[in-house]
Amino acid sequence: MSGKRVVVVGAGPAGMMAAGCAAQLGCDTVLLEKNRRVGRKLNITGKGRCNITNNCTTEVLIANTVSNPRFLYSAFSRFSPQDTMAFFEQHGVPLKTERGNRVFPVSDKAMDITDALFAHCTKNGVRYVPECPAEGLVIEDGAVTAVKTGGRIFPCDSCIIAVGGCSYPGTGSTGDGYDLARQAGHTVTAIAPSLVPLEVAEDDCRQMQGLALKNISISVTDSKGRCVYTDFGELLFTHFGLSGPVILSASSHMKCAEGHKVSIDLKPALDEKKLDERIQRDFAQNLNKSFSNSLGALLPRSMEPVIVARSGIPADMKVNSITRQQRHQLVQTIKALTFTVTAYRPIEEAIIASGGVKVSEIDPKTMKSKLTEGLYFAGEIIDVDAHTGGFNLQIALSTGYTAGHCAADFCF
Repeated sequence: MSGKRVVVVGAGPAGMMAAGCAAQLGCDTVLLEKNRRVGRKLNITGKGRCNITNNCTTEVLIANTVSNPRFLYSAFSRFSPQDTMAFFEQHGVPLKTERGNRVFPVSDKAMDITDALFAHCTKNGVRYVPECPAEGLVIEDGAVTAVKTGGRIFPCDSCIIAVGGCSYPGTGSTGDGYDLARQAGHTVTAIAPSLVPLEVAEDDCRQMQGLALKNISISVTDSKGRCVYTDFGELLFTHFGLSGPVILSASSHMKCAEGHKVSIDLKPALDEKKLDERIQRDFAQNLNKSFSNSLGALLPRSMEPVIVARSGIPADMKVNSITRQQRHQLVQTIKALTFTVTAYRPIEEAIIASGGVKVSEIDPKTMKSKLTEGLYFAGEIIDVDAHTGGFNLQIALSTGYTAGHCAADFCF
């Protein structure tokens, strides 16, 4: 039993995991949260369903981590997706694995995940202090000795900063953890949106606003025409451009948004020859109709005018007059509906932010600061981020687990 005083700043998934682990090992643990309730951001993840992890190997986790993947190897090895699944099952949350090995609670309620993490804290004796934002660290002789809040000081032997980044600031992630890190002498790398929707130059996205597509594929090219990302899955058209899981993941592969092109294959299951044959069959049933009224069996209604305009075929042309070359143009349009990216949406709309506390200043085996004794980091505040699919929450839980144990002087 440790007996150490541990203060954890931030009651998100990383912070709750860290606090529960430290308290379980006998630490006098305090969990500070600026909001009234824990897990505010966690409760809205996955549209309220919470994709808690990905049922995969450590190697797959590493492959899906975009920034500084090797830094996370030890943390992933100590607390794997299988450990995450076992943890929640043991805390009364049945789980299910869906497409892409994404793991969700059977209830499809993110609140069940939050409740399980908070129960992990309370049953181990963590003292939860809500509506108590950390304002600074007390550092003496190179070691953190206390956390300052509004009018209160919480003495500690170890402090774990797990306040998230600056995405979704309405949930409390306003970047204040970066200031705490800087007070301790840490470098904070450039902060940018990651897993964020994309604005495009073309106006026809607005015509399709609200249209969600499943089972499409995309390819993303940079300003030099090099393919930087491909994916298959779901996409959403918005008034500003493109969103949905495949777009969010694609954004993390763009060093800058401007100059990239997103090409959407609306019918990836059909090669060009088979798609042409499908179109010919549809046309055969609509010989006397105008082109604009012949695509109802092939495309969603709101998309029809866009494809008609992009194909270059006159909307009022009778189907029986469409040439083989025009059909080829239509096939090309459906197989490569292309948009020019102009910008990321604001960081406030990003699922996570890239950038954060520089990983070379953190011990990857313990999450301990190399600059200030007794200081640890966990979760999104560290300069690590990953694709969609449960990988980012696994990062939070793995680093929180590691930080909580090591802050309690537990030797793995």
